[in-house]
Amino acid sequence: MVGTYAAVLAVCAASLAIGQAAIALCGTRRWSWLSPAVGLALLCAICWGTVRLPGDGTASAIVVLLLTVASIGYLWRRMDGGGEALRIGAPVVGIALLATALPFAAEGHFGILGTSFNPDMSQHLLAADRLAAGQGSQLLHQGYPLGPHAIVVALSKGLGIGLVPGFTDLTIAVAVLASLTALTAFRDEPAPLRIPASLVVGLAYMVASYFAQGAFKETMQALFFLAFVLALRESTTNPEWRTLPLRFVPAALLAVGSVYTYSFPGLIWLIGAAAIWTLLELVRSRMPIKSASPAGGAAGGTAPEDASATGGGGGSPAATGPAGLRRSVLWASLLFAVLIAPEIGRMIDFHSFETFDPNGPGLGNLFGQISPFEALGIWPSGDFRLSPGDGAVPAFGYFLGAAFASILLVYGAFLAWRRRETAILSGLAAAVLAYAAARLGGTPYTAAKAIEIAAPVATLVIVLPLLRRPVAWLYLLAAATCSLLAFANAPVGPPSYSPALTGFRADVGKEPTLVLASPELLDEDHGTPYIAWEMRGGRICIKATSEADSKPPSGVRFVVTESTSPPYSRLRLLRHADPYSLWERTTPVHGESPCPLIAVRQARQGTP
Repeated sequence: MVGTYAAVLAVCAASLAIGQAAIALCGTRRWSWLSPAVGLALLCAICWGTVRLPGDGTASAIVVLLLTVASIGYLWRRMDGGGEALRIGAPVVGIALLATALPFAAEGHFGILGTSFNPDMSQHLLAADRLAAGQGSQLLHQGYPLGPHAIVVALSKGLGIGLVPGFTDLTIAVAVLASLTALTAFRDEPAPLRIPASLVVGLAYMVASYFAQGAFKETMQALFFLAFVLALRESTTNPEWRTLPLRFVPAALLAVGSVYTYSFPGLIWLIGAAAIWTLLELVRSRMPIKSASPAGGAAGGTAPEDASATGGGGGSPAATGPAGLRRSVLWASLLFAVLIAPEIGRMIDFHSFETFDPNGPGLGNLFGQISPFEALGIWPSGDFRLSPGDGAVPAFGYFLGAAFASILLVYGAFLAWRRRETAILSGLAAAVLAYAAARLGGTPYTAAKAIEIAAPVATLVIVLPLLRRPVAWLYLLAAATCSLLAFANAPVGPPSYSPALTGFRADVGKEPTLVLASPELLDEDHGTPYIAWEMRGGRICIKATSEADSKPPSGVRFVVTESTSPPYSRLRLLRHADPYSLWERTTPVHGESPCPLIAVRQARQGTP
C-alpha cells in the first residue's frame, strides 16, 4: 500500500511541477490548476519519446526525474501562490485518494482493476511488458497510442514496482489530477463549495465507472478534454492570461497529450470545442456588455470579466487585438505540430485499427446502448451497463435522477450563456455532437466512451453556474453518492501479471485446453475473464485446482497449471514459463471437448 500511494504521489508531483513550469514559461507567475493536466500531457509525450532508448525504460525514468527537479528549480522564487495552492489542493487530493481506495478496501488487496467488467487491461500489460523489454507488440505495430504505457514503464523502472501496480497507480493519479484540474473553475470559491464541486466534476459518475473497469485511457481523455475547455476559458477570463502572446500554448500541450493517449480520435472533442468556442466568441463580441450583469455572476462560481476580456478593453492591444490573437493561435499550432510530428505515421496506421471496423465488436463488454443521461452524474447503479431497474434501485429512481439532472443542465446552460461562459458551453456542444456521431455512425461501445468523455464537462455546466444556489447541494450529494457507488463496486483482479499465458497461445492453437488455477485467483481475484482473455482464440476450459477431476475432460489435449508437478498421469511437460507450466497428453485424445470457444473478438471487448 505504501509503495502504491508513493507512486501515485510521484506521478502527481511530476505532473504538477512539469505542468506548472510549462505554464510559467508562457509568461504567467501565478499558480494555475491547469498544471496537473498539462503536466500529465507532457509526461505522455516525454515518456513515449524516451522509453525506447537503451535501458528498457530507465532512460524515461531519469528524464522525468531530471525534468521534475529542473521544473521545481525554475519555479523556485518565480511563482506566486504556491503556498495557497497547497492549502487549497491538499483536501481535494486527500478525499480523491479515499474515494479511489474504495475498490481495494472492498476487495482487500491491490490488483488489476475491472477484470470481471473488462479484461482488456491484460492486453495493456502485455504491451507495456514488451515495451519495457525493448520488443514489439501487436498494439505497437498497429499504431495504438502508447503514451500512458510508457509512463507506466518509466514508473516501474524508476520506483522498482511491477506493471500491475504501475497501471493501478496511473489510474488513481489520473482521478486525483482530474479533481485538482477542476479547481480551475472554482478557485475563488470558499472551501465548503470549492472542494465538493471539484471532486464531483473530476470524479463524475461515468469517470468513476470507467475507473472501475480499469479504462485509464478514457479517464485520461476525459481529463484532457475538461482541461482543454478550461484552458480556453482561462485565455479570456483570466486577466493575467488574456494578454499573453503564448496564452493558447497550454491548450496545445493538452492536445498533444490527447494524441499520445487517444491518437487522432482524441482531437475530435478538442477541435470541435475550439471551433465552436471561436464562433461563440465572435457572437459574444457583438453582444451588449449589460448581458454579463452582476446578477448573472451571482449565480455561482467565478464570473468572467466583461467584454474587455476579448480585447475590447484591458490588457495590451497588441496582445489582445485580432493580430495578437492570430499570432497566439499560430504559436500554439506550430508547437502542437512539432510535438506530434513523430506520431503522425502511427496515427495513420491506427486508422485501420479493429475498433473502427463497423463489423467489429460493437457491444464490447456492454449489454446494449447505455443512456446518455449517465453523463449527468445521477445514475444509482454500481454498474453503468445495467438498464434502469435492473439493480437494487427501482427504475423510477433512475428516471427521477435523470430528469432532475437534465433540468439543472438546461438551466445551468442558460445561466452560463448569460455569464458568457462560452468555453464550457462550447465543450458541452462538442461533446453532444461527438456522442451523436458515435451513436448514429458508430457502435454502442464507442458511444459509451463518448458519454464518459463528456461527463466532466456536462457536470461542470450544471455545477458552475448553480454552485451558490441551494439546489446545487442536492445535486452534489446525489452525484457524489452515485460516483462512490461506482467506485465501491469495482472488481479488483490478480495482483500480478505474467505474459506466460499469452505466450502459450502459439503452442496450443485452437486445440482444447484446460487451465487449472488456484481458487484464490478465480474466486477472489476475478481471474476467470482474465485467463479467458489471455488464452483467447481456442477452446478453453477453466477450473480451480480443487475442483479438478481424476483425469482431464474428454477431448482436452493441453493442460496449463501453476505448478511444475503434473496434475494427471500421462502428461509431458512442453514448456514452463513462470509461474505457469504447459502440459500435453501423451495418449490419443478421444471424444468431443466440452470447452467453449473463446473467440478473439468475443474476448477482446474492444480495447481502445
